Amino acid sequence: MRDVLPALGSVDHVMTDPPYESDAHSKARRVQRGAERGTAKMRSEMRVEVLPFASITEDERLFAASEFARLCRRWALVFCQAEAAHKWEDAMVLAGLIRRRWCVWTKPDGQPQFSGDRPGVGYETIVACHAAAKSRWNGGGKLGVFRHAKSEGCGPAPHPTTKPEALMRELVTLFTDEGETILDPFMGSGTTLVAAKRYGRKGIGIEVNEAYCEVAATRLSQGAFDFSQPLNEMALETVTVE
Repeated sequence: MRDVLPALGSVDHVMTDPPYESDAHSKARRVQRGAERGTAKMRSEMRVEVLPFASITEDERLFAASEFARLCRRWALVFCQAEAAHKWEDAMVLAGLIRRRWCVWTKPDGQPQFSGDRPGVGYETIVACHAAAKSRWNGGGKLGVFRHAKSEGCGPAPHPTTKPEALMRELVTLFTDEGETILDPFMGSGTTLVAAKRYGRKGIGIEVNEAYCEVAATRLSQGAFDFSQPLNEMALETVTVE
């Protein structure tokens, strides 16, 4: 990110999922595999999941936010923990972007709170900022609440924090227009770029891990796409406002 962003010219949008905060790397991040939830075996099979990447630093956040403001013509959407939403908002506003909304991705299949002493977290925040110009999107009066299962429409996740493709398709169709360029400087396995390609947008992805770059390249290859369903029908289903 530090090497590539300064070399880029302007883009229409930033849509990205940066590394988590340091507290997400603690023993509080517990997962359960195999045993059915709610059974006696569940607690005994609970384990700490180690994330294979470092937490984001404040210096990295400020650098990224300043580059988002320099590059972005329209929307900058940043996924983050609820506890970090104000940090990302403050950094992007300081850099010159305008805060428009905090949106929410809710996860019907999110992990329960195994300790049982507080509610579980079944959502992530999306901080939606905009360049210093009048904002618009394709959602009309639709709420900024997006409900998608983590496992929706896919097999084993190619990355430990892969976003559901259906979620990214919805965000791409709501916030961007055909032919525009979307930048994801924390690309991971490339789900943002897959959604961009699906709907006729251009994409720029940056990823430090070469293995995930290979995964993204495979997912973006022409042979990996199924065009049996017309794009206009898929887009129309996504952005319908009830």
